[in-house]
Amino acid sequence: MIDFALDEELALVAETAQRFSDEQLLPSQRAFEAQRALPEALRREAAQIGFDRIDWPESAGGAGLGALARVLVTERLAAGCPGAALALQPIGAVAQALLAFGGEAALQRHLQPLLARPDARAALVFDARGQWTSDGDALSGQAAWLPTDRIDLLAVLSRDGLRLVTQGIVLTEVPGAGLRAAGASELRVDRAPVEAAWTDPAAAALALAHARVQLAALLVGQMHAAADYSRRYALERVAFGKPIAHHQALAFLIVDMHSAVDAARQLLHEAAWRLDAGRPAREAAATALIEATENAVFIGANAVQILGGAGFMRDYPVEKQLRELRALGLLLGGADAARDDALPAAIAAPIDFLATTDATTQGA
Repeated sequence: MIDFALDEELALVAETAQRFSDEQLLPSQRAFEAQRALPEALRREAAQIGFDRIDWPESAGGAGLGALARVLVTERLAAGCPGAALALQPIGAVAQALLAFGGEAALQRHLQPLLARPDARAALVFDARGQWTSDGDALSGQAAWLPTDRIDLLAVLSRDGLRLVTQGIVLTEVPGAGLRAAGASELRVDRAPVEAAWTDPAAAALALAHARVQLAALLVGQMHAAADYSRRYALERVAFGKPIAHHQALAFLIVDMHSAVDAARQLLHEAAWRLDAGRPAREAAATALIEATENAVFIGANAVQILGGAGFMRDYPVEKQLRELRALGLLLGGADAARDDALPAAIAAPIDFLATTDATTQGA
């Protein structure tokens, strides 16, 4: 029997994140964007709730609730403001990368010093094209844009390893089109000393799966917000004697947008379930990110179109939601890098309906 109901603990997690998003993020999203930062009091409140450690092992100071809990939190925070959602999870995917490569010992060794500083940030960069270079124990590379204004620990993930850098990290502020609440910077690293390095393709696949699931959750949360706002607008805006949502062409578009959000969420939750169950999740996470990224383009553009000319005005949130969705789609190499990882399984064998059913019926 298919059961997508959350247990009591996960339902409480989702409710807490939803309330925080509705009360603290959504009303102030424009202010966060203008200031390119969040108030320290808000950061402290989120840290006290424990959003950033929701999926860490309990023995490492986390809640031990797994990838699905992280997804539930991230979706809801991102619905309020995805830039703020990133800023309120300053360790992000770095923690799961360290756990994948070095276990709790690596987490304690490399993140514990950061945890004592409330303003510390860690960032993960995926070297999808092998453009970061090593010269002995020195690492060099760059990223044209990252949604951050500070990096204390940089984790550079490749398809076969992970390298950590804490020195020689140069950030230059750039305008940024989206996710401004988290900051916007160009990153350069020139022969920075490598603090730690691992080579393990299996661990790299696991770390990347976690990172993609977290990114897909940001996309799904903001997609949900854009689709829902444009739907409500269409129910209130009257043309030719009835709400525009009741005109067939627009009604069908609203249905398609709803379906796009739901499809992306189902793939995302399956990928999170696989991670929590210890099952292979590389292809599932890649597919979830592809679906979320592609559907985000469809939903962002059409949310603006439903509002017509008003959709481009700052009086309404959809222009920001479009920018946020496009910016999120650039992270971790985007959909094309995910396709590289989904490709082998897609061409090697036909779809296994039994395996798919097993994964989706025993999930959340």
